[in-house]
Amino acid sequence: MDKQDLAFQLNYSSSQWLYVVTWNNILKQLFCPFKVIVLSQIGTLNKGQIVWVEAVKVTIELKTVFIVKQQAYYYYHFDILID
Repeated sequence: MDKQDLAFQLNYSSSQWLYVVTWNNILKQLFCPFKVIVLSQIGTLNKGQIVWVEAVKVTIELKTVFIVKQQAYYYYHFDILID
């Protein structure tokens, strides 16, 4: 993917919200900040710790990244907590 393709994809995304499908197949839009639980020790975050996602970003490879405490972490280190 080149920079032009990435720019096109980013036209349809936002760093302030995220769409998720719940366990019962309901589409929900989460707005930042939203809560997640840390699945494994990563950086300064401990397993089981509940933290707030400040923003949602995307890498050049289109991998989702959560900004937590001003640090970027891949989404798969977390489980999203939906009320």
